[in-house]
Amino acid sequence: MEKTRKLVLFSCLLLLVSFLASSSAQTCLNHSFSNRQYANCSDLPALNCFLHWTYDEAAGTVEVAFRHTGTTSSRWSAWGINPSGPTMLNTQALVAYVNSSGIPHAFTTSIDSMNPSMQQSALSFQVPSLSAEFENNEMRIFAVMRISESLLATNQVWQEGPVSNDQLMMHPTSGDNMRSAASVNFLTGQSGGTSSGSSRTRRRNVHGVLNTVSWGILMPFGAITARYMKVFKSADPAWFYLHVACQTSAYAVGVAGWATGIRLGSDSAGVTHNPHRNIGITLFCLGTLQVFALLLRPNKDHKYRLYWNIYHHSVGYAVIILSIINIFDGFDILKPDDHWERIYIGILIFLGVVATLLEAFTWYIVLRRKNRGSETDKRSHSINGANGVNGFGARGQDV
Repeated sequence: MEKTRKLVLFSCLLLLVSFLASSSAQTCLNHSFSNRQYANCSDLPALNCFLHWTYDEAAGTVEVAFRHTGTTSSRWSAWGINPSGPTMLNTQALVAYVNSSGIPHAFTTSIDSMNPSMQQSALSFQVPSLSAEFENNEMRIFAVMRISESLLATNQVWQEGPVSNDQLMMHPTSGDNMRSAASVNFLTGQSGGTSSGSSRTRRRNVHGVLNTVSWGILMPFGAITARYMKVFKSADPAWFYLHVACQTSAYAVGVAGWATGIRLGSDSAGVTHNPHRNIGITLFCLGTLQVFALLLRPNKDHKYRLYWNIYHHSVGYAVIILSIINIFDGFDILKPDDHWERIYIGILIFLGVVATLLEAFTWYIVLRRKNRGSETDKRSHSINGANGVNGFGARGQDV
């Protein structure tokens, strides 16, 4: 049985590692630039491309960063906007490629035919700043565009193709190359891609949801499962597996939320929430100790099992208490609609009522078993005593 439990724990940890690996998959939200910050971003739905941007209403400019990942130095990359539709014709494009000298070169071109020359030309709006970088098979185009209000909500088109002797060749005409178009709204942050909208606001919301669900709901539910289900003999070892599943799932989701919070902090220079941050780091450390301590769980009859239980229960309840405190602190920071906080309070009340009823019921079962055990001991003592008297009499007669 103990080997089975350790196998389950090991499997849960493997699932945890897989979850963390999958959560680290590249999106625009988990990318950072060394010397730039953007308010919004979008995962474009084709060609492994991403768009980051910040709209400056006072200046009437949009600062953009277009990223094309998984490409090579022998291919060109382009992104542009087209108010006439999500098509190539009439697109006002920013283009970049690595020239024969090995230097990334960026220029503007207006696509005025279905067989464009892809030569440098002016756009219908000003581009006061334009540059390109190529590193680790990723082409980046940085630009500042001075556009009118009529272009704030428009269509975006992006493309890639081969380069030969500094000449930009025709791009493929099938697959994702024919699906590389979407809408974009520089003002509201909406885009036809995924992970759009205000990336910082979105990450704040994702951070709050992940941590509320993991630390604030799954963790307490897992603790309730362990405390009350194991009283029922028929629930052994099902309660253990359910407890491990709840806690490892909560930890996996919680780590994703914690990582999002760390990223938010690094992207928000000058904005600090020290108590919230410090409690979050403490929760991550304690949660990590709890998960890995399961692999060191002694057998029930081991001399150190009592100390392990004290540690496990103390740290577990500390995690739950700190989690609830930090979640309410997070509500104060995010300031969401009041009904979200009321919903969470309702969930806590529900869990508290369930725990109270189960506490009373389990105490009733424990005391009932104790009374039954006492009665059984009395009857056994009475029977043994009677047998002793009869035996002594028999032996006396024999003597």
